[in-house]
Amino acid sequence: MAITLSINKQAHTVDAAADTPLLWVLRDMLGLKGTKYGCGISYCGACTVHVNGRAVRSCKTTVGSVEKMEITTIEGLSDSETHPVQLAWQSVDVPQCGYCQSGQIMSAAALLSRNTNPTDAEIAAAMNGNLCRCGTYPRIREAIRRAAGQMAAKGGAQ
Repeated sequence: MAITLSINKQAHTVDAAADTPLLWVLRDMLGLKGTKYGCGISYCGACTVHVNGRAVRSCKTTVGSVEKMEITTIEGLSDSETHPVQLAWQSVDVPQCGYCQSGQIMSAAALLSRNTNPTDAEIAAAMNGNLCRCGTYPRIREAIRRAAGQMAAKGGAQ
């Protein structure tokens, strides 16, 4: 079945069943490897992408359910890795192994697109479900606070 998806502001037509997980279309059909497979049950957050600006788990999101929506992957977050969250991640040196980081960044960017001055509780709630086996949670929170400050100074969300 031909399904047309809007991914990173480009139309892509794929031959996939409507119940195919978005993750597999992104990685296997379109070669967008930044979105990672972690657990396959929507638990770890490694596969997080944006659908209409909201963070969703692509391993459990079907392509049929997002056909008329705007999908953004880590590759489409910014043209040259200059989104405030990406810059903060680099300046704080968040990753260790890095496997979970695209999902972490996408969840943080979705939060900050709605709220450039989140409380610690709001950060914790937004990042709940994004697991980091290396335990870089303190650096993740620091990077989110830094990105929030940069975004607020520039007058809002990116």
